[in-house]
Amino acid sequence: MLFSNDPAVWLKDLFLNAGLSYNHSSILSTAGLVLIVLLLSWLSNLTAKTIILKVVSRIIKRTASTWDDIFLEQKVFTRLSHLAPALVIWFMAAWALKAYPVWLLAAQKLTYIYMVLIGLVVVNAFIESWHKIYLTLPISQHRHIKGYVQMVKLIIGLIAMLVIISVVFRKEVSSIITGLGAMAAVLMLIFKDAILGLVASIQLSANKMLKVGDWITIPSKGVDGIVGDITLTTVKVQNFDKTIITVPVYTLVNEPFQNWKGMEEAGIRQIRRSIFIDIRTIRFADSGLIERLKGIPALKEYIDPFVNNNTNVSGNVPSGYFFDFDRVTNLGLFRVYAEAYLKNHRLIDSRQSLLVRHGAAEGNGLPLQVNAFCRNNAWIPYEHVQSEIFEHLIAILHEFDLSIFQQPTGDDILRVTGTE
Repeated sequence: MLFSNDPAVWLKDLFLNAGLSYNHSSILSTAGLVLIVLLLSWLSNLTAKTIILKVVSRIIKRTASTWDDIFLEQKVFTRLSHLAPALVIWFMAAWALKAYPVWLLAAQKLTYIYMVLIGLVVVNAFIESWHKIYLTLPISQHRHIKGYVQMVKLIIGLIAMLVIISVVFRKEVSSIITGLGAMAAVLMLIFKDAILGLVASIQLSANKMLKVGDWITIPSKGVDGIVGDITLTTVKVQNFDKTIITVPVYTLVNEPFQNWKGMEEAGIRQIRRSIFIDIRTIRFADSGLIERLKGIPALKEYIDPFVNNNTNVSGNVPSGYFFDFDRVTNLGLFRVYAEAYLKNHRLIDSRQSLLVRHGAAEGNGLPLQVNAFCRNNAWIPYEHVQSEIFEHLIAILHEFDLSIFQQPTGDDILRVTGTE
């Protein structure tokens, strides 16, 4: 019989004519046909890859669009080429293994599973390519969809798993799904984090609460850093000490967290810190202090109304002392000086709210709180400006006859008791 009509019979006759037994001839002819199929599948894979790498790549690189480049980078076409050898085996297995039905069924099942897995890989690469394309769009700066992408991949993976199970066990997909329905409680437990993460991701994205690159703080979790990645179930944050903390997505919905995005977009950062004044040093300003401080223009404008309305600023107790509204305190002068100093500071934004105020007296003295906005919101420059401001205010306190409240140390106790 001609080779073109039935190569299996031709090979078997060839071995029989060579003096081999019928069984040996049948085995060798089948093995030969299998080798031919494997060779053809290898050649098909090589041909497909060559066409993709040479032809498709050149066409894509000549186009003006960058989207097709992303598909090439994600190896969508290269992975698609792996279907070529599977198709060759699928269509030629019956020709090569027709004498062995059991092996033919096994080969067809394995080939089918392989094609399903390759299809899964190709679809995942295709989805990831569209995700990369989405990240190039302006809307991606405010809408993070990586969680949705992972959910779609998970659903496709589950569908592929159901198809493979149906092929292996010869069950309808619908009957498998019905069986899984009885295990709903177990499945809910297994995929609890994924389900909670999906719901939380929808809330975070819909309300624009978080995106990659945001600086967030979650005190209860020890989180204080930059969001590096948002997945279906977790948010990865790199703290400023270079440690990386992974937090469940649903934590950001169930617990309060602070997002510093508004501060970064505004380009300014608030300074809010207190100096604790020793209450015992707060008093009315005498003439010597007033004369010394009047040389400062901002203080002169503040002092003059008090001096003009009150002729006795010598420090002696005048008539009606307890109801004298025209006397100024050294703390009041310091408050005015601190505000003037901040308004004239080169790195303080005077267009924003600026206030120096004192809070309620505490056991640690009277807190004098500074509220201002620094023009530079970068961490290190901001800390330098803040330090510079408070170093100056603390250093100049003695000019107003004020002192910082400080807890007594061992040397202070020895000095008071005279045992030093």
